[in-house]
Amino acid sequence: MHMGDYHNNHTLWTEILPGGHHWSGRIQKGAILQFKALGANANVALFCVNAEDKLERYNMPDSLKGQHTAFLSTGHVLYSDLGRVMASIVKDEHGWNDALCAPSTKVQIEKQFGTQTFQDARNDMYRNGRDSLLLEMTKFGLSTQDLSATVNLFSKVVPNDAGELSYVASNHTDQIIELRFEMDCLLFLSAAPHALDNSAEYQPADIQLSLFKANTLAETDICRDSCPQNQRAFQNNNRYYALSV
Repeated sequence: MHMGDYHNNHTLWTEILPGGHHWSGRIQKGAILQFKALGANANVALFCVNAEDKLERYNMPDSLKGQHTAFLSTGHVLYSDLGRVMASIVKDEHGWNDALCAPSTKVQIEKQFGTQTFQDARNDMYRNGRDSLLLEMTKFGLSTQDLSATVNLFSKVVPNDAGELSYVASNHTDQIIELRFEMDCLLFLSAAPHALDNSAEYQPADIQLSLFKANTLAETDICRDSCPQNQRAFQNNNRYYALSV
């Protein structure tokens, strides 16, 4: 698929999420958010909730079970815990986004990279995914009990014969992932390293965020029609927004 297949390529806004930093905001239904990796070691831990009802949130088990997959990529959607579609992955140049591992923790980052505090390094401090997401979530009245599993964009993990997961390192520079939002969402992002990242140094890539207006869904849609369960979930969205203009 070409970049313009799901939007008109007219950027509404763009900004840089520096490597290791965090971001949050409201993304409206009918928007496409593009993530572009500006360096080799990209990872974006993503969590979202319904902006109108924060008790409805991204549900990892249903997303994987309903689509018969162990990872998320083009044609997959992010299910809420009420059986609706929160966002659709309409473009994925990386080809594999980890949905099994949680965001990295302080203990994991310190064990892998050591400690670099704000007092010592200011904005170059070493951040972890979990604390970063929670910091953004508190701005919207959410806290620890509200955070569940995340989608880890640009990150691939694979199991060995014993079932142990390991991170697959690769160069993500200039890779693009696009999410089309199917409901108004509060979106929380952390560009800290993946929990299993085996890099020698703390060098998470910057991420360019760009927002576009999505095209109207075509008669056949790569995400809605990828499986019957997705079609039913989109129908749930249609009922939820039945009175929307």
